Amino acid sequence: MNRYPLWKYALVVVVFAAAALYALPNLFGESPALQISGTRGAEVTALTEEQVVAALDRHGIAYHSVERDERQLMLRFSDTDAQLRAADAAREALGHDYVVALNLAPNTPAWLSALGGQPMYLGLDLRGGVHFLLQVDMEAALNQALERYAGEFRTVLREGRIRYQTINHSHGEIRILFRDAEEFARARELLRREYRNMEYSDREQDDNRIIVVRLDENEAREIQRFAIQQNITTLRNRVNELGVAEPLIQQQGTDRIVVQLPGVQDTARAKEILGATATLEFRMAVGSRDEWDEAAATGRIPVNAALYRQTDGSPVLLRRQLIITGDQVTDASSGFEQDSGRPAVFVRLDGRGARAMSETTRENIGRPMAVVFIENRPETVVDADGTARSRTRTVEEVISVATIQGHFSARFQITGVGTSEQARDLALLLRAGALAAPIEIIEERTVGPSMGQDNIDQGLRSVILGFILVLAFMAFWYRGFGMVANVALAMNLVIIVAVLSMLQATLTLPGIAGILLTVGMAVDANVLIFERIREELRNGNSPQSSIHAGYEKALSTIADANITTLIAALVLFMFGTGPIKGFAITLSIGLATSMFTAIVGTRAIVNYAWGGKRLNKLSI
Repeated sequence: MNRYPLWKYALVVVVFAAAALYALPNLFGESPALQISGTRGAEVTALTEEQVVAALDRHGIAYHSVERDERQLMLRFSDTDAQLRAADAAREALGHDYVVALNLAPNTPAWLSALGGQPMYLGLDLRGGVHFLLQVDMEAALNQALERYAGEFRTVLREGRIRYQTINHSHGEIRILFRDAEEFARARELLRREYRNMEYSDREQDDNRIIVVRLDENEAREIQRFAIQQNITTLRNRVNELGVAEPLIQQQGTDRIVVQLPGVQDTARAKEILGATATLEFRMAVGSRDEWDEAAATGRIPVNAALYRQTDGSPVLLRRQLIITGDQVTDASSGFEQDSGRPAVFVRLDGRGARAMSETTRENIGRPMAVVFIENRPETVVDADGTARSRTRTVEEVISVATIQGHFSARFQITGVGTSEQARDLALLLRAGALAAPIEIIEERTVGPSMGQDNIDQGLRSVILGFILVLAFMAFWYRGFGMVANVALAMNLVIIVAVLSMLQATLTLPGIAGILLTVGMAVDANVLIFERIREELRNGNSPQSSIHAGYEKALSTIADANITTLIAALVLFMFGTGPIKGFAITLSIGLATSMFTAIVGTRAIVNYAWGGKRLNKLSI
């Protein structure tokens, strides 16, 4: 009685050994580091590494190690003072073509990293970093939607062979001007049938008739909801592409987004990351190069056209009508054109974008199409009284003008994008997506790593104190069996840390509170089992049968108690945000691991120590 087969003992040993291995990276800590990456078109090469190392040697700044890959250069230092001095030296040596960011890098040994071992991510309250509150320009989102609808109206009326004078939009409405009453009536009937989600009204001006179209309340609300969700997705994609680990990006209220970047102490670097997320637009070019130069020199710009500048400063005239925007791009990759070997970007669109591109390319083969890069760049200006204030400057730049070679829709390639590095950067922008509406930083703050270390120390002290008190109580109250429960509790903590590390979950202060709560709850199952064993002994049963009955009869009670708590944790995770989710995650993981250690783990130890033996009494 009370004997496990060999495979169950092996299972417990393997699980604990694996947990200990993957929890191990958390013991090595982190080092202050510099993360150096290139801006658009700049590569991190061996020459870059030589320049940085030479600059550090000139200034007498010691560093631990240098690591370089195709995306970035990482240097580790012994303290933050050396890190800050090195950042100034690196910026001076590299200039504006590279971004030098302060970061914290894990000290995990190479052999452990090769096995997939990584430490847990620490949240902003533990690790330090930067916090931004972003305001989404909802009015701009509605204006962009009206611009898209205006373009669609032109297409629908043209396909319906309905003549109109002008279509323009401003002040939240689209105005379509007609001179013929019959065309006006046909257009009104067609638009009302095709676009039921709009509000229509009629006006008369002189001898002309005007259809005024506005977004109805539900459509406007849906556009605003989509704008903020698209912005969140785009910001998350861009931050992930640029290598910032485990950012927190979530909605706050109806028109704001919170961005937290743990481990980044350089606010300028964080602004660079957010500012790099820009809007992309595809537009048809108008006229020839001579006409572009003439329009730039004289200022006379054709109706329904706008003057833009290319990356080299040369002018180009583009239609005001949008074809597609970057939010309709589902994938993009860089490569080389098959025939000529020139750098190219291969693009894939969603259904709506594919239809718009198909209509445009079918009618414009042999004509140039441009990609416009629109970036909102934060900058600091000094007023006449010497007061520094931040503002956002919008930069619109044509990054590609390519000739349409044939009819295409969902999949196509862009050539004439310059070098392979520029093609890779353009693909990165397209793949990361475009902002559905402009954003503005309205609040920023930096959380220092020293504050995070204080939080870590206090959290660790609370866990250790709670752990020791529980160990002392169990050892005093349940003697030998209490020590078995203590071993299982230690196993439980190790497994929790290992699971969080393998999932690369973010640990915050509420997460530490969840672990501490788990420490207290983990022994509940053993208390139920041990009390049941005591009761069986008092009823005169033998020690072996009491052990067996204690585990068997307490199982349903333990399952019920943990399942109800797990349901509460899942509800917290589903409806909570940020810190509440962190608490729910650690609590859920702790409940699952405590079930394993308290039932399977302790039973294995008890069976190994007391099972199959003739016993007169138990140390319980």
